[in-house]
Amino acid sequence: MAPLVSTIEIARPPDEVFAYATDPSRFAEWQHDVVRVRLLDGSRFTTTRRIRGAERTMTQQITHNDPPHRWGARGTDGPIRPHATVSVEPIGDGTRSRVTFTLDFAAHGLGVALVPLVRRQARQAAPTSYQNLKQLLENGR
Repeated sequence: MAPLVSTIEIARPPDEVFAYATDPSRFAEWQHDVVRVRLLDGSRFTTTRRIRGAERTMTQQITHNDPPHRWGARGTDGPIRPHATVSVEPIGDGTRSRVTFTLDFAAHGLGVALVPLVRRQARQAAPTSYQNLKQLLENGR
């Protein structure tokens, strides 16, 4: 299956958007399903999400970090492992940004049967998270 790709424009410069959107410690502020994030070291973190009423924690590894342009992380454990990238590009005079989110999932074991459900939930929930990000940044967090 093709990754889920969403693009949004935010009325803030790319460096500000990138710094906020790619900081795992801020994820719970704009992603409604994130309960908490724990930083493990400079490139690994755990994210606890509320999924269908239950909390699930996964470890993620930052795979690339090229501020203020591109960032990516992938899950390293569990039956369903998300792979996410955030790309930020300036619009016009650089006071606005176009942000592209790409989300995909790798499945292992029992996760293979669950990926279609997880993709459907992500397709429904992600746009709300992206709108939350836009509102927070445009309203001065």
